Amino acid sequence: MTERKQHPLALAAALAGLISTPALAGELSLSGEGSVRYEPDSVRLQFTASAEHALAARASEQVQALMERWRSGIEPWRERLDGYSDARLNLYTRTLPATERNEPPRQQAVASQTVSFNLHDLSLLNPILAKAQALGFTYNLGPQNFYHSDQAQLERQALAQAIADARSRCEFVATELGQSCSDVVTMSINGGFRPVPMMMAEARSAKDVVAEVGVRDVTASVSVTFELD
Repeated sequence: MTERKQHPLALAAALAGLISTPALAGELSLSGEGSVRYEPDSVRLQFTASAEHALAARASEQVQALMERWRSGIEPWRERLDGYSDARLNLYTRTLPATERNEPPRQQAVASQTVSFNLHDLSLLNPILAKAQALGFTYNLGPQNFYHSDQAQLERQALAQAIADARSRCEFVATELGQSCSDVVTMSINGGFRPVPMMMAEARSAKDVVAEVGVRDVTASVSVTFELD
């Protein structure tokens, strides 16, 4: 009796037919978003005292007098002004145009000194602005000056919400497909800020007060690819 030999490729094909291989479930890519609403609790402030005079010494004296009045006026709150600095006096000369045709241009000395600090108690904001305005200090105050003292924690909360949103959406889609949402294959993270407009005050008027700081949203978004089982 002659032994019949089977071709190796045919044998492999037969064995493959006996082994059950699960079908690949695939992957699902989607995005998630998170948002945390908050009200700023801190502000960065910067004021400038300045004076002009034909003599540099007189201009400097005038600024020094303004600074003494400022320091005296804010003394009750001094320890609550974070990162306070006012030590540097700047002095330069500018040229004024001649008032008469045959007169030479005049030189004018300009002295200035800048005060900067962070304020974490916004109930003091308007009283401090009033002190600066009364002394003729210049400043600009807008939405960019306000912030939250624990901004990093707010950003983490928004990111956690974005990741949870992506997982929730994946589970919903997977259930509709009769599958389940499994491990994360890839994920990219994007975050940002979306400020809500607030009142802006500018210097040199006792009427300039901040009536309402307003609210903002910290937003985060993620793009995630999940495995499906």
